[in-house]
Amino acid sequence: MIVENTQTQMRKGILEYCILSIISRGEIYASDIIGELREARLLVVEGTLYPLLTRLKNNGLLSYNWVESVSGPPRKYYSLSPTGTEVLEKLDTTWEELTYAVSMTTKKEKPSNKQ
Repeated sequence: MIVENTQTQMRKGILEYCILSIISRGEIYASDIIGELREARLLVVEGTLYPLLTRLKNNGLLSYNWVESVSGPPRKYYSLSPTGTEVLEKLDTTWEELTYAVSMTTKKEKPSNKQ
C-alpha cells in the first residue's frame, strides 16, 4: 500500500539521525541502541542496525572500542568521531528547519494574513 511505503521511507530517512543522536550521549553498545530505538517506538532489527553502523564508521562518523565482557566475547562500543559530531550538529539544524516546515505546511487552518 502507498501509505505503508511512505511511512517506511519516512522512518528510514530519520534513522541515521536518531542513531547519531543516541551515540552522541556517550559510548554505547549496539543492542543498547536498539533498545533506545524500540523505547522510542522506532523499531529496528540487528540486520538493519549493523550495516548502518558499519557505513557510518566507514564514512568517518563513528569510532569504536572493544571492551572485554565477563559474560561472553568482547563487545564493540560506538562513539561519535569529531567528524560525526560536526555532521550531527548540521543534522540538528536541518531537523529544526524540517520540523518547522512540516508544522507550517500541515496545519489544518490557513494562517491569517490580516495585519
